[in-house]
Amino acid sequence: MANLLLDDLDRELARRGHKFCRYADDCNIYVRSQAAGERVLASLTEFLESKLRLRVNRAKSAVAPVNERKFLGHRLLADGALVIAPQSIQRAKNRIRQITRRHRGVSFERVIGELNSFTIGWTSYYRYAKAKGVLRELDSWMRRKLRCVRLKQRKRAASIAIFLQQLGVPKNQSWTTAACGKGWWRMAQTPAASQAMSNQWFRDNGLVNLLDQYVKLQH
Repeated sequence: MANLLLDDLDRELARRGHKFCRYADDCNIYVRSQAAGERVLASLTEFLESKLRLRVNRAKSAVAPVNERKFLGHRLLADGALVIAPQSIQRAKNRIRQITRRHRGVSFERVIGELNSFTIGWTSYYRYAKAKGVLRELDSWMRRKLRCVRLKQRKRAASIAIFLQQLGVPKNQSWTTAACGKGWWRMAQTPAASQAMSNQWFRDNGLVNLLDQYVKLQH
């Protein structure tokens, strides 16, 4: 429907010689200066509302440097690099927080399955963006969230200590960590928790690594 209604807009932008990118009703138009942008925004608002009888969302419309705006979850930097918009990263983290809530009462396997369902599609969507650094940080943060979940599922200090020992942590270190009283988030970052629930441990338990998935999509 948007393509039918906005075909006239595309033709008008092409007629004026503007560089633009539109998907459905989301459109970015690229000009050389702030002043030019103000003129184009005003004239196109008039064109859309008077000729096409469409209402422009003034709250979402703006004139700004290209690297300050986002388009379909991406941001275009001044050097032409395409990256993931900060808002998109925050939304992804909010979704991961929902899945890894420590009081959900679901199995660890289900948590990993739900994460994979979300992150595989999310990473695939952003496969054209420059994102290795962002995904490396997100992988690390997500593993820490999962360590919190797994430790919380063990509940008691004795159970946590036994769990850590089963994963190769020395007995004294296991008990020291289990009884530290630091809280789940801090405990999840201890050397004992990181050693027990290593990157390889997560792979063995089926967690898809975002950076690995991204690199595969580049080939």
